[in-house]
Amino acid sequence: MKIVLIGYGKMGKEIERLAIGRGHQIVARIDVDNQAALSQLSKQDVDVAIEFSNPASAFGNIMTCIEKQIPVVCGTTGWLEQKAQVEAATAKHQSTFFYASNYSIGVNLFFKLNKTLATLMAGHPEYDIYTNEIHHLEKKDSPSGTAITIAEGIIDAYPAKTKWVNNEIPAANEVAIWSQRESIIPGTHTVKYISKVDQIEITHEAFSREGFALGAVIAAEWVKDKKGVLGMDDLLN
Repeated sequence: MKIVLIGYGKMGKEIERLAIGRGHQIVARIDVDNQAALSQLSKQDVDVAIEFSNPASAFGNIMTCIEKQIPVVCGTTGWLEQKAQVEAATAKHQSTFFYASNYSIGVNLFFKLNKTLATLMAGHPEYDIYTNEIHHLEKKDSPSGTAITIAEGIIDAYPAKTKWVNNEIPAANEVAIWSQRESIIPGTHTVKYISKVDQIEITHEAFSREGFALGAVIAAEWVKDKKGVLGMDDLLN
C-alpha cells in the first residue's frame, strides 16, 4: 500500500516505522517545510493519506485529500468545528474520510466501557462526575480530543448531563474535564463518580505512542477501498 504521511513529528515517525514493518511504502512525507507538495499528489500516486499534523493545518490538508479523492485517515484533534464541512465535501466528491480522536484499540474499548458505566450511573444522582486527562507538554489542544469523546459519551448515556466544561467548576448539567500537561506522558484519561461515601473510577493509561500509531495504520489498511465518512466503530464492528 502506498501511503503519504501528513505531519512528520513523533507520531508520523512512529506510523512510518510500523507501516514499513507491515510491508507498506511511504511515498511522501508532508510537513511544515514542504506543505505545498501535498497539492502535487494524485490518487494514482497514493492509496491512502494518514494525517497527524496540527489543528491549524488539518482542515486544509483533509480538504485537499478529499478533493483529490485520496482516502484520508485523520487523527489530528482541535479542528472539529469544521468537521461538518469535511463530511459534506466527502459526499460531494465521493471520497473517503476516516476520523478518530484516538486510534488505540484499548482507548476505543474504554469509550464503550465509559458509556456503559454512565448508563448504570444515570439513576444515581448522588454521584458527581469528573473526568481528567494528562498529556505531554507538546500537545497543542486542550482538552484532548479523547477527553471530549469521553465527555460526549457520558452526555449521550446520562440524560441529566447536557454539556461539558474544561478546567472550571461544573454546573449540575455539566461534565467537568480537568486537563493537565506534564512532561512526556503519552496520555492518561480517568472518569470518576464521587459521592459522600465512596468513589468509582475507570482509567486508561497509554505507555507509548505505539498503540495509537498501530491503530492508524490498521485503519488505513481497512479504509483503502471504502467510501464515505467512517470511524473506529465501523472498523471494530
